[in-house]
Amino acid sequence: MDSSKRKRIFIVIPGIFTVIASALILLSQNFWVVSLSQVATAIAGAAIGPAVVGITLGIVKQKGFNRQNGLNQAFNHAGNVVGAGLSGYLGLKYGMHAIVLLAALFGILSIVSVLMIPSKSIDNDAARGVANDKGENENVSGLKVLLKCKPLLILAAALAFFHLGNGALLPLYGMAAASKMQENAYMFVALTVIIAQVVMILASIAGMKIAEKNGYWMIMLISFISLPIRGLIASQMISEVGLYPVQILDGIGAGLQSVAVPALVAHILNGTGRINIGQGAVMTVQGVGAALSPAIGGWIAQQIGYSHAFVILGFFAVVSIILWFYNAETMKKECAPSSNH
Repeated sequence: MDSSKRKRIFIVIPGIFTVIASALILLSQNFWVVSLSQVATAIAGAAIGPAVVGITLGIVKQKGFNRQNGLNQAFNHAGNVVGAGLSGYLGLKYGMHAIVLLAALFGILSIVSVLMIPSKSIDNDAARGVANDKGENENVSGLKVLLKCKPLLILAAALAFFHLGNGALLPLYGMAAASKMQENAYMFVALTVIIAQVVMILASIAGMKIAEKNGYWMIMLISFISLPIRGLIASQMISEVGLYPVQILDGIGAGLQSVAVPALVAHILNGTGRINIGQGAVMTVQGVGAALSPAIGGWIAQQIGYSHAFVILGFFAVVSIILWFYNAETMKKECAPSSNH
């Protein structure tokens, strides 16, 4: 993304991968075919985040990034709500094939949408945060960018611990609650997605407005604090009623981070020409935490039960909170509003 002059292709290719993945599942439910489709989907998901950030920066520059990224995330979560609602309705009425075809349709629409953006409207220097041409051709790895920049390292570590707890909480909570209400299991799972995504829309817009006045430090702190509270509530309310506070808190945490993290990385690395490598590095560390979470959470739940697992998973974010407070002086400077940055 940093070196490419054809940034739209990084959304076009994930769109194609989504269509291919849908087609593969329609053609066969063989283990290896389904696995391959999930690999394609994972590659698409990994590429599209930095791509949207890079294109957004290239169009609106640093000054307009906070507002536009907030709007992007609000529409992203709105799309998830519509997708979940349509999937539930079409799946109930026409079966799994309709859901797969819907995913393919959305993949095609994403390709059409991005190709409507004129390539000339994307400033490639602004998209990577370049201050001058120095070092443009250097081969810099994401790991090197991460290790050389203390604020970026603090942010990545805090996010890794947060997602180490967050990644498994919803799937385990869904399993625990659905096992108690088997007759409503499908509706329960659908509600877990819709409630969280609706709250994320509101949190994204709120986060955008808070950041304009007060910066990102408090936004990130609130997102970290939401997880221990969520874990405690989940441990005490494994029921349909408990779904609402658990998923509202999920929406607050994820919605605020979806606005703050890309903007914060862009602020920290502005002028380096390595913004998108930094985005990828932070996403990788964050992803390691999220990937380990289900294994850890599942093992804890198996050993000592769901309730204890939710408390322990929630309290992984306490490490994030401690890191955030311990490095408050450094991070508050980086998290200051754009006008003060």
